Amino acid sequence: MSRSAVRTSKAGIITVNSENISKCGFFCVSDPKHPGYEKKLQWLKKRFKEGLSIKLLFPPGEKKAAGFIEYIPGEHAWRPVDAKGYMMIHCIFIDKRANKGRGYGSLLLEQCIYDARSQGMKGVAVVASEGTWMASPDLFIKNGFEVVDETPPHFKLLARKFGKSSLLKFVGDRGRTPAKYKGLNLVYTHQCPFSARFLKDIEEFAEEAGLKLKATNLRTSKEAQNAPCAYGTFTLVHNGKVVADHPISRSRFRNIVRKELKLI
Repeated sequence: MSRSAVRTSKAGIITVNSENISKCGFFCVSDPKHPGYEKKLQWLKKRFKEGLSIKLLFPPGEKKAAGFIEYIPGEHAWRPVDAKGYMMIHCIFIDKRANKGRGYGSLLLEQCIYDARSQGMKGVAVVASEGTWMASPDLFIKNGFEVVDETPPHFKLLARKFGKSSLLKFVGDRGRTPAKYKGLNLVYTHQCPFSARFLKDIEEFAEEAGLKLKATNLRTSKEAQNAPCAYGTFTLVHNGKVVADHPISRSRFRNIVRKELKLI
């Protein structure tokens, strides 16, 4: 396992690629028996060819990663964003239990910004949210990003531009194109490995309850860029209306179809 070119007094960084991913892993799911592990692994192997990068961060003296960042050139982004020419961040996460306040999130952002500059890009972009399952806008604003677009209910598109750059925006109806989804639909991608477990639980409950649920796997970045909500990787839609804009548990799904949609 080789370290990347960047190592600081704060932490060490490993760049994950197709050659070392089996040894390094990809942080968010480490158990090969997890339903989403193999699906995410195969998804990543295809994305590396498109310029995707994963960086794992290790505190000094630690062998276990404390966080990671995943990003890809905007034309291949799995978010409903028009970000051609930008580096698009999919995910950034720091385990805060023992690492809060150490600047590790900013350190990972520096890696992405450095790569974007070295590749002659226009800047770095990210979708953030004050809701769950996404990083807060605060981290990015602290590191020189600005809000360039917004879409309900709580999603913000932020960018750190290198000089004068072209406009960034959510695609479709402000990042939402749910109208074509009739009936009860679960739209997901394998960009997030947790999708597989939630999908399995929801499909099992739907079958038990006699619900007609259509699950749609978005298989390309072009399809993901037209996802029905700004989260991009997991959306529950009922007759053109988004009723869950992030991964939900079996119990949450049950409550939605019983109490909110009154389908059972």
